Amino acid sequence: MIAKIGSGKNTAGLIRYLFDTKKAKDHTDPHLVASWDGFAPDPGRADDFDATKKRLVADLDLRVKQARRLGRAPERHTWHCSVRAAPGDRHLTDAEWADIARRIVAATGIAPEGDPDGCRWVAVRHADDHIHIAATKVRGDLRTAHHWNDYLKADKELAAIEKEYGLKQVVRGDRTAAKRPTRAEMEKARRAGTTKTSRERLRTTIRQLVSIATTPEEFLHLLDGIDGVLVDVQRFPSGDVRGYKVAVEGDTNAAGAPVWFSGAKLAPDLSFPKIAERLTAIDTAPATEPGSRRRPDPWHQATAAAERIPHHLHHSSDEAAQAHIAAFGEAIDVLPLLAPSHLRPQLQQAATAFERANRSRIHAQQDQARALRGAVRALRTAPVTGDSSGLAMFLDIAVLVVVATARWHQARQHDQQVAAAHQTLLHLQAAYQQAAAGPLAALAQRKPPARAMEQHAQHILATMPEHAQQILDDPTWPALAAALTEAENAGHAPEQLLQHALRQRTLDDARSTAGTLTWRIQRLAARPAPSARARAPRARTTLPTQSAQPGRTVQLPNSHPAPTSPHLRHR
Repeated sequence: MIAKIGSGKNTAGLIRYLFDTKKAKDHTDPHLVASWDGFAPDPGRADDFDATKKRLVADLDLRVKQARRLGRAPERHTWHCSVRAAPGDRHLTDAEWADIARRIVAATGIAPEGDPDGCRWVAVRHADDHIHIAATKVRGDLRTAHHWNDYLKADKELAAIEKEYGLKQVVRGDRTAAKRPTRAEMEKARRAGTTKTSRERLRTTIRQLVSIATTPEEFLHLLDGIDGVLVDVQRFPSGDVRGYKVAVEGDTNAAGAPVWFSGAKLAPDLSFPKIAERLTAIDTAPATEPGSRRRPDPWHQATAAAERIPHHLHHSSDEAAQAHIAAFGEAIDVLPLLAPSHLRPQLQQAATAFERANRSRIHAQQDQARALRGAVRALRTAPVTGDSSGLAMFLDIAVLVVVATARWHQARQHDQQVAAAHQTLLHLQAAYQQAAAGPLAALAQRKPPARAMEQHAQHILATMPEHAQQILDDPTWPALAAALTEAENAGHAPEQLLQHALRQRTLDDARSTAGTLTWRIQRLAARPAPSARARAPRARTTLPTQSAQPGRTVQLPNSHPAPTSPHLRHR
């Protein structure tokens, strides 16, 4: 069940809406199911509808008029709460809805249980799946009702009601979600012929700018150059930036003025102070690796940085883990700006979904994710051209990061963030399949001869026997074998590369173990190969593997079963 709460100035207008059956098509049988004393006049069951409706409004407004004569009536004196059952829930009876209404007005402070001076209220049912509670906020002692934090109190009571009534338990948030567009905003967007409201368009724009800016000053500079967006920067008397607000050019209110949104109104983490906190916690990626004249591949750097996130989520403090999730969210935000056009829709949907997963009530220790943010910023100089191997490599790791993020949130009962992470996965996996298809197919065409394939299979069995059969049965196996052969031709030892790849991170969450290994091998092979003198001691100090399981065999594709080697050690 979900509740929606608002306030207004016109009791008659609210009652007229609740009992209307002409303009509102879903109002099929409006009638009262409960009221403050159980005897309120019910226009829906009366012979004279108009006269009964007037009496009901007068009864609800009685205390408001009394308080107004004393100058104590609140300007917005009506309280309106709609309570809707989840799709698929059974139809509740009028008596059950009446009980729910009484519990809601009691929990929110409108009419506390056992309080003779509680506010006057009625519960109107005009459809099968929801009710509306209308109340006036003046108590019997003519004081204004104390209903502070009423939404959270109603939501908590509804969670208990769901359990008691056997209804669907709705995923609940922690007040860190971005504000949803209002119905008026959505109607305005529809009339303008756009699918997104101004609020949603501006939120996406700001998030993408934050993902590429390296300083607060650069963020404001980039923002000022966006076509179709009006910007107003507020400053303290000292000249320091206090905040900013933005509007879509041409989106005006009734007075013809721009409809402005501050950063905080777009999302809790888009206020200027929070953006500045994130942008001052960035380590600029080095132009070249130490001891190397080659410029490092930004996609390799970003992938390596992202690959460490699951480790941080498991071993770091909650504050540090939250910072890494937020920084990873910036990486997801930048992808639609860099990817080929056919991949942008899925990536933009992934960014929109993960926007809810990268925030929680836990305060992020932003300086813990400096290296990751620096690697993400380096991507802006590397838009995807030619094949999508760099992007596919990053997306493969991104899927593992989102899985780890979902688990981290789940362990802390962040239900909305878990749901958002699962939604993100669907879009990232779809984008990965599209991005990886070409590069993996090109690698597979360079499949080495059968003898080399068998040698690489033996390396797989020696280094990772628990994954061996899964890897060899994977359609991506020929591409992995090609990557190992090319690495070997460049001077790398395949078995040592596989050991290094396995030590980097777990493979348990990979949808395609062979695919994940392919990208890791390519990334490792891009580094300079060690000299023969360096390879000799490394071979002697290679991480020992554990004993193989007795009698274990691994079936090589298009070959005879590989004999179990007693000297192979099971890792």
